[in-house]
Amino acid sequence: METVKGYADFERTTLEAVVNARASAIGATDFEKIAAANQKLSAALHQFLALGEAYPDLKANNNFMQLQRELTETENKIALSRQFYNDTAFKYNNAIEMFPASVIAGLCGFHPIPFWETTERGNISIKAEDMKL
Repeated sequence: METVKGYADFERTTLEAVVNARASAIGATDFEKIAAANQKLSAALHQFLALGEAYPDLKANNNFMQLQRELTETENKIALSRQFYNDTAFKYNNAIEMFPASVIAGLCGFHPIPFWETTERGNISIKAEDMKL
């Protein structure tokens, strides 16, 4: 973050959005807060990555490119984890609804768990012109 912080002081709001979203994601305690924080973090990261498009000299910086690769890799890992969670939630929800597990689930107080819904990457539209102050 220091690389970009020193390189793009004029984009402070984007960097602050990433830092704040990351902090709220780390501090989230229940599923809804975690999912909401993750969605905010993802949107902030997309804005951050769009800085490279808005400022070609920033994109040419090796440190920025390394950070961009690491963030993309992290986002991919989060997407895989989200998919794994949703697959597991689907199986769990189906299992507690089928007999005889539904009887045990009812007695033990098991309830369906929510799916981790998020904005698809393709639905987020950020233009380089929008990134300039």
